Amino acid sequence: MYLSEKLKSLESKIVFMTWDTSAEYGKIKFVGHDYLEFEVIDRESLDYSKSVLINPNMILEIVMGSTEVNRLIAAVSCKLPSYKDKSNANNLES
Repeated sequence: MYLSEKLKSLESKIVFMTWDTSAEYGKIKFVGHDYLEFEVIDRESLDYSKSVLINPNMILEIVMGSTEVNRLIAAVSCKLPSYKDKSNANNLES
């Protein structure tokens, strides 16, 4: 299996990725033959802070489903409005 095919199976998933000069949490947004688009999650605001284009040959490690990734998903989920809080839910629809 080629690397691009394996990366394509991880598209739209939250992962921890280490590449040439950095290591960040984020979501693999798009996988092409010669690059992938990775949306980095800011650890303070838990929002997508930037998009990075990465050459797949520069990727050193991808971790999916670790306890750190689970903590990040739980932190993002805690910031979502509850169904009972209708005033906040209406703000999201606007």
